[in-house]
Amino acid sequence: MYPRVIALFLFIFASGALQANDAAVEMPLRFDPASTMGEAVGLQAPQTFEIREQHVRVPTVDLTVEPDDLWERIRRGFAMPDLNTDLVTDRQIYYINRPAALRQIFTRGQRYLYHIVDELERRGMPTELALLPMVESAFNPMALSSAQASGLWQFIPSTGKSYNLEQNWWVDERRDVIASTNAALDYLQTIYEMHGDWHLALASYNWGEGAVGRAVSKNRAAGLPTEYQHLNMPGETRYYVPKLQALKNIVAQPELFGITLPHIPNRPYFVTVESRVALDLATAARLAETSVDEILALNPGYKRPVLPTNGSQSLVIPASKVEAFLINLSRHDPASASWRTYELRDGEGLESAADRLGISATRLRQVNGLSPRARIGSGYTLIVPSESEGDRITLANLLPTKPQAGAVEPPPPRTLIQRTVVRGKNGRPMVVERKVAVQDSAPSRSSAEKAGKGKRGVDEREKPTAKAGKPEKTDKPARPEKADKPAKGAGKPPAPPAKAKAEPPKRR
Repeated sequence: MYPRVIALFLFIFASGALQANDAAVEMPLRFDPASTMGEAVGLQAPQTFEIREQHVRVPTVDLTVEPDDLWERIRRGFAMPDLNTDLVTDRQIYYINRPAALRQIFTRGQRYLYHIVDELERRGMPTELALLPMVESAFNPMALSSAQASGLWQFIPSTGKSYNLEQNWWVDERRDVIASTNAALDYLQTIYEMHGDWHLALASYNWGEGAVGRAVSKNRAAGLPTEYQHLNMPGETRYYVPKLQALKNIVAQPELFGITLPHIPNRPYFVTVESRVALDLATAARLAETSVDEILALNPGYKRPVLPTNGSQSLVIPASKVEAFLINLSRHDPASASWRTYELRDGEGLESAADRLGISATRLRQVNGLSPRARIGSGYTLIVPSESEGDRITLANLLPTKPQAGAVEPPPPRTLIQRTVVRGKNGRPMVVERKVAVQDSAPSRSSAEKAGKGKRGVDEREKPTAKAGKPEKTDKPARPEKADKPAKGAGKPPAPPAKAKAEPPKRR
């Protein structure tokens, strides 16, 4: 009986000791049975017992303190559910096997990430979306896709116009960092509210919200899951969210992948200044005491070397250079600019303006994006470079891509290729091709039709207008008067061979 009583007293004593020392749980608990209950009954304990804390403390993050590193700020704002699929693993392997390309993307992003993260937090959106331009454009604001999507966020022209991104001779706001970021986040908020799921919203950003909605409805009708990974979608969209998830995983734990992220301070990289003084980008770079490449990277929305002259001009300057820029701007003489504008006078043509300005007409056309056949009139604004080679910007991305409104470009002649099967010298059939010009004889057409585009903006010249095996019909000329009848014996034009075939006109 005594051993049972001793064991009971030992248990009660140990429980009391644990409760008494609950506040000091970090210290190991020790008790010696020989000095307690064992001495009362004349027994000697064989050893000393020790109880250690088994709880592992989880490190906490004080969210009230702003981190010094922007990457840490991004990690704190991760809020999208993780996607764990084989495609994510595949994209992780793809990125970590290209460390140089990944390093270039992160380096480019240093200019833009703070502004994007700041805007995301202001809207209460997940900060993973700050990594989306890595997937879209590799943080290259001048990126242009085959579908004519442009800028960090890759807006096509029509969607850009829907979100008020101005596109004209002077600017393309699809490339403007601030304007395009606002438009992209507006769009992402809209499609998230439509689907209630960030993965579906991202798929909609890539594929279109209508296409994603139809894919979801199709799965729902078939009794299948409607999550992103279960939808039937194009290959590009199937890899789209896994790319973002892979980049998120790398940013979350770069040491796990052997990646070192460049340090990005958690402070604004650039600021916007307003200037009423006529400036060009080369002069702005000189006043900001920075390189032209840096100014171009922060102001990619401008399509011309000289800033628009209507009203004040917005210019994005590195935050560390804004004080120097404002001081130098106050001392700047506008007459020293390396670019200026010139408006054609009444009755003045480009060639005569070129003589007046002391520049070749060919160079003037090249700078202003005018072909040799373009016709311009009075009131047309030309940009004119100076003769200072040191200040002249010759970067290809600043050369005009389209002439401004007012330049009339004659439409290129439409042709079709006519193939004729003839018998060669050796008796074998051979195909002879010749181009046949087709003139548009419609009396009046809308501007969209003159550009070869229908109501939907698609190029309708790609559509076949003749049935296979028959030449394309053209407008018949008016019947000649009797007086114009050819004289007797005049040779008639040869009839086309029976096997001649016509192809629909090819797009130029």
